[in-house]
Amino acid sequence: MTSRTDIHSAIDHALTKRGYDALTPVQEAVLAPELRDADLLVSAQTGSGKTVAFGISLAPTLMGDEAVLGRAGTPLAIVIAPTRELALQVERELSWLYGEAEARIATCVGGMNMMTERRTLERGVHIVVGTPGRLRDHIERGSLDLTSIRAVVLDEADEMLDLGFRDDLEFILDAAPDQRRTLMFSATVPKAIASLAKRYQTNAVRVTTAGEQKQHLDIEYRALSVAPNDRENAVINVLRYYDAKNAIVFCSTRATVNHLTARFSNRGFAVVALSGELSQNERSHALQALRDGRAKVCVATDVAARGLDLPDLELVVHADLPKTPETLLHRSGRTGRAGRKGVSALIVPYNARRRTERLLSDARISADWARPPSADEIVARDDERLLADAHFEAEIGDEETAMVKALLDRHGAEKVAVALMRMHRAGRSAPEELIDAGPVSAPGGSYPERQPREHVPLQNAVWFSLSLGRKQSAEPRWLLPMLCRAGHITKADIGSIRIHDLETHVEISGSAAAKFEAAVGPTRKIEKNVTITRLDGAPEAPARGPRPPKPDEGAARTARSGGSWDSDGERPQRAKPDYAKKRPFTGGKSKRHDRPPRDDVYADKKPGAGDDLPAGATPGVWPYDDVAPAKPSAAPAKAGADRHSPKKPGGRKFAKPEGGGGYAEGAGKPAKPGGKAGKPKGDRPEGGTEQPGAAAAKAKKPHRKGGSAGSAQDNRPGSGGLKRKPKA
Repeated sequence: MTSRTDIHSAIDHALTKRGYDALTPVQEAVLAPELRDADLLVSAQTGSGKTVAFGISLAPTLMGDEAVLGRAGTPLAIVIAPTRELALQVERELSWLYGEAEARIATCVGGMNMMTERRTLERGVHIVVGTPGRLRDHIERGSLDLTSIRAVVLDEADEMLDLGFRDDLEFILDAAPDQRRTLMFSATVPKAIASLAKRYQTNAVRVTTAGEQKQHLDIEYRALSVAPNDRENAVINVLRYYDAKNAIVFCSTRATVNHLTARFSNRGFAVVALSGELSQNERSHALQALRDGRAKVCVATDVAARGLDLPDLELVVHADLPKTPETLLHRSGRTGRAGRKGVSALIVPYNARRRTERLLSDARISADWARPPSADEIVARDDERLLADAHFEAEIGDEETAMVKALLDRHGAEKVAVALMRMHRAGRSAPEELIDAGPVSAPGGSYPERQPREHVPLQNAVWFSLSLGRKQSAEPRWLLPMLCRAGHITKADIGSIRIHDLETHVEISGSAAAKFEAAVGPTRKIEKNVTITRLDGAPEAPARGPRPPKPDEGAARTARSGGSWDSDGERPQRAKPDYAKKRPFTGGKSKRHDRPPRDDVYADKKPGAGDDLPAGATPGVWPYDDVAPAKPSAAPAKAGADRHSPKKPGGRKFAKPEGGGGYAEGAGKPAKPGGKAGKPKGDRPEGGTEQPGAAAAKAKKPHRKGGSAGSAQDNRPGSGGLKRKPKA
């Protein structure tokens, strides 16, 4: 690359040494003379060289006309990145870019030793790269001094706001001097980024590049339609078909990352994992293994979707579909960087077809819809690679001639070729057999019209019985997906479905029956309460009991009406049943037991003025004297000496005899209604005095614990009272 007057000489030398022959559009845009000291709001597609762009733009601000940076002290610039991986990557890029300028660069990221970072800052640095949370910690602890800051760079600013770092960013920007440059780099500029730029930038210049809103021209997007239970097998076939130097498989959760990592490792792939639950040391080792070639596949969450740059990354696989168009663009942007070609493959289940089309439309991406590579296609692709291997074009060396002649003489050309082919295939995982559900429909929602499928008898069909039927609301519309999902088969392998009262018979082709049974397993359960059983031959429908004879119309109408119909066809008035008749008044809730039963249920009705009264009867008076209720007898006269007088309402239970004396001698307590007679008490003297010996009984009664002093039992051992000494 030739020297340019608009690039600082030290940066120019570094770019030349790195092999930069031409700058990217965003790098060219920031070199405009009018942007030398201006605040910038730069938006460009991912993988466009934004890190080198702001490194070039910062050089005049940090060095001026000096060839190299001076002695390191307090930082001159601070670069903020959303993730630890991106911060460490920015530090590596700036290290070689400012190598000729003798710059000292420090990192402050979470997960690293904070004491080591503090000692590095104390020794003096020119540029600090870090994550928002760790930078704020250093500022609050006083280990990071921002008084000399000349420029602040926010890399992937939109991602930092999405991750909830707005408070930390505002704290850092408020702590920096007002006289500074503020550069914001982002793939998109949403409303939140625009408001942040308006608050913390002065007369910011918006820089956009051509093709910012277009899809990456160096990335081939492929949407692969699969069965929902075939997604993992499809990912394996995609990795085998492309055989990329480096590939990333994106998942939505950490649990899926761990699951796929274990499965790929068992299948012979050199795989590493990358997720938020790993420590910084583990994540750094995983990325280094990809760069060194020790690993070829990285299974990651969206933590690796931003800023991650792997030079040999050729393939991105979306095992779980992204939720937003921005996430799709950032995931796919890990490949096709700096002019290199790449492939972004989306694994699309059948039931997510419409959602994926909307996602691609919102991201303004056109993808090729197809099926995942089949086993035959993968084997053919392996053979093509073997035939095109560069080793066949190399000349035979002198030291190799003798061994070649010995191999051909001993084994022959065919056996040598077979051995070479077997060795080439030995280190590769066997491809998976995928479910074939027919051709893929045209993109854009233009699905072919659904034609009614004629029933074609299956070859060597096997019948199975399911332990549910019509009484369990069994229907083919949900039985069919359940069978396909549990047995790993397609609807083309299923024939007749016969639903009976308590069981269902299903016909499955002979080629898929063994696969179906193996997928279900020995438990024979395809759902929690659904069990399958293999039948011998075609089943017979269970016999039904005879139906009751259907009555004629006249009998049916008679039964419905409760009586016969008139000759003219008029419906007669239905007679009221016995339970609908009006009952006579019985005088309240309690039953009347003083009336004998009568044949006429209305015989006890009290006649009114409008009723037909017998001769001599008076309205409101019972006409039957023999059953008229008797009036209650008057209360007995009060007898003062009668101790058996009834209880008075609200009064005492027993009346005392005249004179205020006690009960008569030998008299017992009156008996309660329905109870036993009271026991006779002892002799009681007149005047209500106590019985003889009552005082002695009280004296013999044990004294209660803690009782009053002076009791006869106070000196008793164990007593609760006070112990007193006997008087002399």
